[in-house]
Amino acid sequence: MTVPQVAPERGAVIAEPKTPVKPTPPQPATPPLMLPDGRRVRVIHLVAELAPFARSGGLGEAVASLARFQAASGVPAAIMMPLYSIVRETAPAIEPVGPAFRVQVGSRIEPARLWRLAKRPDDPRVGTEVYFIESNEYFDRPYLYGPPGSDYPDNARRYACFCMAALAAIPRIAGSDPVILHAHDWHTALAPVYLRTLFAGDVRYGWVSVVLTVHNAGYQGHFPPETMADIGLPASLYNTRQMEWYGRVNLLKGGLVFADAVTTVSQTHAHELRTPAGGFGLDGVFRALRDRFVGITNGIDQRRWNPSTDPVIPTHYSAEDLEGKERCRVALQQETGLRAMSGVPIFAMTARLVSQKGLDLILGDPGYFALDAQFLFLGAGEPRYEAALSAIAARAPSRISVQLRFTEELEHKLLAGADMCLMPSQYEPCGLTQMRAQRYGTLPIARRVGGLADTIEDNVTGFLFDDYEAADFMRAAVRAVDQYKDPEGWRNMMREAMARDFGWEQSAAKYLNLYRRVVQASVSR
Repeated sequence: MTVPQVAPERGAVIAEPKTPVKPTPPQPATPPLMLPDGRRVRVIHLVAELAPFARSGGLGEAVASLARFQAASGVPAAIMMPLYSIVRETAPAIEPVGPAFRVQVGSRIEPARLWRLAKRPDDPRVGTEVYFIESNEYFDRPYLYGPPGSDYPDNARRYACFCMAALAAIPRIAGSDPVILHAHDWHTALAPVYLRTLFAGDVRYGWVSVVLTVHNAGYQGHFPPETMADIGLPASLYNTRQMEWYGRVNLLKGGLVFADAVTTVSQTHAHELRTPAGGFGLDGVFRALRDRFVGITNGIDQRRWNPSTDPVIPTHYSAEDLEGKERCRVALQQETGLRAMSGVPIFAMTARLVSQKGLDLILGDPGYFALDAQFLFLGAGEPRYEAALSAIAARAPSRISVQLRFTEELEHKLLAGADMCLMPSQYEPCGLTQMRAQRYGTLPIARRVGGLADTIEDNVTGFLFDDYEAADFMRAAVRAVDQYKDPEGWRNMMREAMARDFGWEQSAAKYLNLYRRVVQASVSR
């Protein structure tokens, strides 16, 4: 223990010690995650996409942020993802880790290689190792999962190869250290299946435990029955208890069954997944997991999403000084073609234009676009929604703007300049946009589901509605417009929203506690 040094009183005589006192050498910090025998435990995240290298939604940002905060807390954290062709364009420099190797997937012998992101002193990911699995046949393609609106027909084989190669690469990354393999969504769900079947008894994997996080249970990896042989699994696993699902192979289901623990990205969504209405046909599997299944709400990087320091937005502002938000508003209107006007709110939506995000509610009430407001949409998606919104904007271009080309820079400017953020989702496991919006004093209008229910307080930091109906959404929008007409009340809501803590620190601590439970269970086996 370090003894606190107390300054002597003025005029006091300080006696010199007879023998010089040697300073106590600094003691190494105790690893936050370790086995009873003192060995530290590594965490390796397995994910199909990762910001900023390749991303299609919030998954890649969530995993990158979680791993970064884990590394900062002293947990050795690494990430493995496929080496897509776009990674070669976006990664500053990568280097091979050992020679190429081969893995067997079904009847095929697949070549693979492990690469690593070369570290730079100015890299914000310092402390987090990022690895890439190379398979030119499967990942050197123009899209992550398939052309817009479709999937590659061999996606089961692609991600089977990725999971098998990732497992083969673990000893290269971790050596003999025990490992928590943290898999994310259906693309990586074969990892626990392979680990507990094909790799069972392999001494190199005796101290590998698996946590599987379900970010979006609406995507499960459904394939025809003959896929079992194609991905190298015995037909005996194709049963209602393990991988069969209504006459199809369900990769996510297999991962749920074989993982040591399962999480989803908010507490409310964990409850929803256990119900017939919200479980996407897997509610019975989620219920059967019992205490092996928990909800841990995602966080955001509050250093990057901070209007008082954001280098992208035109003017900085804070809860104590909101004046700069008006200037951000004017700049946003200019950039997106909206007429420069004050006194009316800007409704903004930044999301993939797909049915999950509630576009049918927005388009379902003709009175919505008749509100005394301006409207801004950022993002691309299903052609029917792109066409419908673009047609409406063409009739009133000074009031309605549709920006189909998403950029993160414009998203920052949108959240800084808009007044309200639309999230009328059918379901929303967690959502990140509502947390970012509140940090910028942009109040969300959202359906009371999943992480939206957990992170928005109705009439305090935003506006919630319950039923997935255009009329219920419209009532929430009208409530928001009415509140906007009370400037002082609106500013109070903005300040309350901006004061909320959505940092990763709390979530990372909960994951650490879960990891400890998993490690303890593995020791007891």
